[in-house]
Amino acid sequence: MRSILVLLVTVLLLGQPLQGVSHASGRSEILYVAAPDDSGRELRVRLVLPEGDGPFPLALINHGSPRTAEERQAYNDPQYRELERWFLDRGYAVALPLRRGYGDAGGEWSETFVSCDNPDYVKAGLESAKDIEAALAALYERDDISSAATIAVGQSAGGWAVLALASLNVEGVRGYINFSGGRGGHIDDRAELNCNSDALVEAAGRYGETSREPTLWLYSENDTFFPPSLAERMQEAFTNAGGAAEFMMLPPVGHDGHMLASEGEDAWSPILDAFLEGKGLDE
Repeated sequence: MRSILVLLVTVLLLGQPLQGVSHASGRSEILYVAAPDDSGRELRVRLVLPEGDGPFPLALINHGSPRTAEERQAYNDPQYRELERWFLDRGYAVALPLRRGYGDAGGEWSETFVSCDNPDYVKAGLESAKDIEAALAALYERDDISSAATIAVGQSAGGWAVLALASLNVEGVRGYINFSGGRGGHIDDRAELNCNSDALVEAAGRYGETSREPTLWLYSENDTFFPPSLAERMQEAFTNAGGAAEFMMLPPVGHDGHMLASEGEDAWSPILDAFLEGKGLDE
């Protein structure tokens, strides 16, 4: 088993960068990391390194979730080009792990919230966080990755996973950035219809009870999955329970503000710069 087998994919192949890498000096590798269960599965992690020898601070970008099982099985290479380039330009290594139930890992979809009648949003996020922790543990074994200056970033279900990770106060993670995070959106393909919004708000409060590091919440006014009123309720529950959250509702982005992480760089770039500066992570 390739528990932490590293397969090097050179960006010099035919003179072209690996698909998904838009930074000219990015050096890309694919890692396979043992899943955090006894299934024998492996998590695929794409790692992109900036110029230099490191050790580099790490930005760990966590993907959302396609709606159907067929789409999840085909989802093998998360694409967040703007975020990748943004962090690479600031000297960060960027890692994009693929969680259980997606792409190469396949098998059971571990982060399901089970049902709309009684969704377990807390457990769903914590299952995602287990995969993020497994990826971090493998990356921290590398000489070119710093284990003391990580930023965890996530979009949609990945943003929810980042909030769950924040509740665990993982060593080495200095800040958490949630883009459009949540679960249970677009039930029956209907915009602004959540599976159980009250349960989602309650779960956000549960995460806030134990979260201690700063979190940054970024949503857009035209997000059709988690509209402003629901996003604000989640953040309030999180902070009222004791979590530290900076909340920003940004102007409409594109056709659906849920794609803020991929389409709204002009709006979020200065906010992320200020967040890193506030944590002393911009040096």
